[in-house]
This record gives sequence, C-alpha cells and structure tokens, in this order.
Amino acid sequence: MTALTEEEIRGKILKLNDWNYQDKKIFKDHKFKNFTEALCFTVKIGIEAEKMNHHPDILIYSWNKVKITLYTHTENSVTDNDFKLAAIIDKLL
Repeated sequence: MTALTEEEIRGKILKLNDWNYQDKKIFKDHKFKNFTEALCFTVKIGIEAEKMNHHPDILIYSWNKVKITLYTHTENSVTDNDFKLAAIIDKLL
C-alpha cells in the first residue's frame, strides 16, 4: 500500500459520510441509542476488518459513543485501504 497525498485524502474524504482528517488519520465518531448498539457496531466493524486484514483503532467511550480511526500502520498514513474500510463502515450504519 502506498500513502496517499494530502490532496488525494482531502478529495476522497468528501465521498464519505462525516469523516474527518487530521494527523495522517481519518476518523469518525458516532452516537448510538445505548451501549449494546455501540458494542454490536464495533463487532461488525471487526468482522469486516478481519476480512480485509486491515484493522482500525476503535474506542467505545461514554456508554454509547464509538470513535473509529483509520490509517495504515505500515505507512503511518492514509491509504486506499483506509477509504475502502471507511466506505464499508458507512454502510454498516
């Protein structure tokens, strides 16, 4: 995987729903009705991430909020794989 340029990242992020870019990472926060929904969502992400062998950082905070952070660890930046997984995550919502 090759790291994307800042320009490429800023162009691709516009095609996603409510994702942000900062410090060579893309991220999204989502609020659920309850803890169970937040936890189920993270499990669904985990299943998709395993299929891709591309694993996000996932944080459940408070009791109903999830923050997903994507970047390619080996590149220490964002790659096309991050955008592919972000699009899958958007569909899970």
